[in-house]
Amino acid sequence: MTRYLVILAYLAGLALGSANAATRDEQKQACQGDAIRLCTFAIPNEAKITACMKKKLDQLSPKCRAMFEPLPKKSDTVSKPKE
Repeated sequence: MTRYLVILAYLAGLALGSANAATRDEQKQACQGDAIRLCTFAIPNEAKITACMKKKLDQLSPKCRAMFEPLPKKSDTVSKPKE
């Protein structure tokens, strides 16, 4: 039970520190299983969990991996006017 709460706290921290604009609930849904499966040894240390998940980025589920990807820069998302 304690580990579960720690993972939830970690995922909440991930939401605050992530460049992705996903909500906490979205990040929890996307990454909770991956955190337990891949980084159990790092619990309850939030910094170690984050480092573990970043090292194992290629093993994360696609939805969780997306939580670690930065948002595109505004210049990338704004189309240039046609001349």
